[in-house]
This record gives sequence, C-alpha cells and structure tokens, in this order.
Amino acid sequence: MTATTSTTTTSTTGATRRPNSTGRQPSEQAIDAAIDSATRLLRLPTLRDRYGEFADAAGREHLSYRAFLSELLLAECDDREQRRAARRVAEAGFPRPKSLADFDFAANPAINPATINTLAGCGWVSKGQSLCLIGDSGTGKSHLLIGLGTAAAQTGHKVRYVLAAKLVNELVEAADERQLSRTIARYGRVELLCLDELGYMELDRRGAELLFQVLTEREEKTAVAIASNDSFSGWTKTFTDPRLCAAIVDRLTFGGNIIETGTSSYRLAHARGQRGRNA
Repeated sequence: MTATTSTTTTSTTGATRRPNSTGRQPSEQAIDAAIDSATRLLRLPTLRDRYGEFADAAGREHLSYRAFLSELLLAECDDREQRRAARRVAEAGFPRPKSLADFDFAANPAINPATINTLAGCGWVSKGQSLCLIGDSGTGKSHLLIGLGTAAAQTGHKVRYVLAAKLVNELVEAADERQLSRTIARYGRVELLCLDELGYMELDRRGAELLFQVLTEREEKTAVAIASNDSFSGWTKTFTDPRLCAAIVDRLTFGGNIIETGTSSYRLAHARGQRGRNA
C-alpha cells in the first residue's frame, strides 16, 4: 500500500502553511481577501488600508521584500502613535482645541515666543515642575494653557484640564461622599494638571484646603499649570485665609515657571490683526 504524501508543510517556527495545490499564484482578489482578514485579526488598520499603495511604490522603486515590509510596519507604528496622541488629547478634557502654532505672538508682545517654544518641549512636565500664567482677562492665558497641555498630551503625557471652581466642587462632593482620598489620588496620577480660571471666584476655607491637598499631593512629583487673572498678591481675595494663600502660592511657584501675560487684551489685538490681514 502506497503511503499518501501530506500536502501540509510546517515551518521552522511551527506555523502551518496552506499549500498552493495548483502551483499557480493566487488571484488578486484572494490575496486582497487574505490580507484584509489577517490585518483585521491582528488589528493593523494602517497596513490594511495602505498596503496596496506601498506595494505599488515598492514596485516602482524596486524595493526589496524586507524594505517593503519595514515601510509598512513603520507606517503602522507612526499612525498608531498618532491615534494614541489624539486619544490622550481627547481624554484631557480641553473645552476647545487650541494649538501653540495658532497663537499670535504679535498680538501680545509681553509673551516671549522662545520661552513658550522651550516649554512646548515638555521638559518641565517630565520634571514635575509648575507653570503659572498670570495676567488680565483676554491676554491669552487659556490659549497658552490649552496649547501647552495639548503639546504635553501629544508628547506622551497624561493630561487633565479642569476649571478651578469645578475641581473644588468635585472635591467637596467627594469629601461629602467619603471618596476624597480616591479623587485626590486620581488627580495625583495625572502627569500634568491644567487648572484654569484660578482667582475668578472666592473660595471658602474648606474648598481652599481641599485644593491645597491636591497641590500637595502633586508637589515635586507631577506637574501643574495654572492660569489666573490676578497677581499672586491678589490671591487673598480667592483664598481668604492668609496662611493658606501663602502656602498655595509657595507650592505653585517653588522651582516653577512664571509667565506674566500682561494687561493688553490678546483677543482684541488678535482680532484686529486678523481683520487687517483679511482686508
């Protein structure tokens, strides 16, 4: 009795290969279907969407199989990182998109572009330092806060944006529900906390103390950036306890970065500049 020869081969890695029983190359439709199925299974959306484009380019440029494969895999990695960056930006909770590239430095000469560009490198975030943006309403503080926070998220840091009043209300509710430690720990795990509109409203002693706990939890470990429409000397209107006010100012300014955005309205100057350019 003649033994039947198996038509299934096994690679050195143990993976089973399906033979081509006809000896002919599969059809283009079969190849496309196989690639689509495999890339969905392996969760490689960029490879699935762009392999045809890269294959055509490889043919024109006479790339080797290895070079073709490396181009595909690098494109997948690049797109995956872009998706992760976009997800981190979305999770930060910014109220509106603002980028540093859109900031009109000519509209507010008080702000040094070189300083902002240095901060955009996010070394201060990695070091757990603080950033204070101090100036009148309309001087570009929130734009810079969101823009720098966005840059940090795109760089790979976990960021959270919140209005100061909203954070205090959340902390008070957590304390009432005996969830304060968990809430403070959650904010402590964020690598950059962007605290906007600090100084717009007076905080009672309890709210100020709870905010102080959050800042203390982050001190010299994780970064915090704040935007305030009042100078440090005027913070006694927000934090009515002088000692607590001094302690909070100390937490935010020690070893940190302070940028004064001035008193001239950035929004007004920027709008005028836009109208002039469009005229």
